[in-house]
Amino acid sequence: MEKETTIFGIRAVIEAVKSGENIDKVFLQKGLRGDLFSELEDLLRKERLNISYVPVEKLNRLSKQNHQGAIAQIAPISFYSIESLVETVLESDKTPLFLLLDQLSDVRNFGAIIRTAECTGVSGIIIQKKGGAPVNGDTVKTSAGAIFKIPICKVDHIKDAVFYMQASGIKVIAATEKAENTIYDVSFEEPCAIVMGSEGKGINPSVLKVSDEKAKLPILGEIESLNVSVACGAFLYEAVRQRL
Repeated sequence: MEKETTIFGIRAVIEAVKSGENIDKVFLQKGLRGDLFSELEDLLRKERLNISYVPVEKLNRLSKQNHQGAIAQIAPISFYSIESLVETVLESDKTPLFLLLDQLSDVRNFGAIIRTAECTGVSGIIIQKKGGAPVNGDTVKTSAGAIFKIPICKVDHIKDAVFYMQASGIKVIAATEKAENTIYDVSFEEPCAIVMGSEGKGINPSVLKVSDEKAKLPILGEIESLNVSVACGAFLYEAVRQRL
């Protein structure tokens, strides 16, 4: 089922990157120095890979092996390019419905969203290369295996994906409590992409600024916001309702 692999050791991680392994995230020890370590850092930045600097205690929890201050996680899936995914979807008979996740950080929310997205017929999910939840075994588990059934793309910045969607004739709708309209005032019947923000900060202001429309969920209770995976489910099922 899943193919998650952890690679440990500075030289091993360097070779994994050079050989084209599908690396999702690299954990490096804070404050570590040395020529080989610097070579690894330069290579990771050149390849624009997701780097997280962590205390040695974190690395020790990830691997009991001699990690030398470097651990890489291989994603259990292969990622699609946004160009090929959008082109394929536009050529199909299905009305496109994409999901853009702006630096969602909790792997359980990520997995739950993937599961709901698969159930609602989402065409593909686009995530940012850096700053988001990892695509690992926990993602597979919380998605109930749906991660293997829906295309996932990585982009340098979610704003890049917004611009590409718009250039492809796909309307971008940002889910934000700052909106004046609710989801019942917005049309999801045409080709569209829904943007969901991170748990703490929501959608990046630069992404909100370039989105075509903004929409919110009506909140009737005293708590002012919903869990992002629950909110995402409400947005996706409103899209399904309008398209039935």
